[in-house]
Amino acid sequence: MSNQEPKLIVTHSGTFHSDEVFAVATLQIHLAGTPVSVLRTRDPELIAQGDYVVDVGWEDDPDRERFDHHQAGGAGTRENGIPFSSFGLVWKKYGSAVCGSKEAAEIVEHRLVWPIDAADSGMDTYSRVDHDLLRPYIFHNVTEVFRPTWRELNEGRTLDKGFMETVEMARTILRREIKHAQDEIEGMRFVETAYANAPDKRVIEVSNHCPWARALAKYPEPLLVIKPDIQNGGRWKVKTVRSDPDSSFENRRDLPAAWAGKRDQELAEVTGVPDALFCHAKRFIIVAGSKEGARTLAWKALEWED
Repeated sequence: MSNQEPKLIVTHSGTFHSDEVFAVATLQIHLAGTPVSVLRTRDPELIAQGDYVVDVGWEDDPDRERFDHHQAGGAGTRENGIPFSSFGLVWKKYGSAVCGSKEAAEIVEHRLVWPIDAADSGMDTYSRVDHDLLRPYIFHNVTEVFRPTWRELNEGRTLDKGFMETVEMARTILRREIKHAQDEIEGMRFVETAYANAPDKRVIEVSNHCPWARALAKYPEPLLVIKPDIQNGGRWKVKTVRSDPDSSFENRRDLPAAWAGKRDQELAEVTGVPDALFCHAKRFIIVAGSKEGARTLAWKALEWED
């Protein structure tokens, strides 16, 4: 048992939203090892007793652990136009600490904090396509399903119970996002070393399943990547490089059209590589049974004229 004084996190009562859910989850991760209790209230006297106050209290003062954005004028807006909600305010102070580095915190902020802050501030973060009722299922929808229905309210399920269940899930998501960010940074360093050491920077060979797409997109030369197929031991892949892996599916160089959609013997014959196994119809990946096979396919792809 810890001998530390328990810390009180206060947020508002009533209907809960994704921003304070993740704000509380972030503080719980930050305070790991310290006894923590969470109080949902709108009583000013109880709010004043909080060690941390999020999304309530009409005050943004990180030095005093106050993280609200509902006061006149809000709590500021990022350079990209996204206003800060309670999640963003907590992340601005504690993101680097819970992630272990500023670099990892920025990855999580772009991937998770920005969308939640934007949606909570009423920004349209997506466009409907073809059908008026078709829309993405975002975390705000997940939060909503943890709120009690009218029937559950009559049966005794409370908003507080739903809130704490959602916070527990948010902690798991946050920890996984942090882990992904940390490992992505480490993997990108491997890729940058591979790029630096490549004799011909059009083809980059990596020795493990590290994230290479964003790392290579910032360099102009890479066209193809040779990498192991971790899920199918012994096999190797050749994948195409995109200039903007986050918003475009356009390859810098497609694999040959003559290879598209072919597999096994047919693919081996058209490529001249005996262990060529499969080429995707969209011409962004081809698989071989060996590293040497993948290397041969990569160089043939660069030389091939459709």
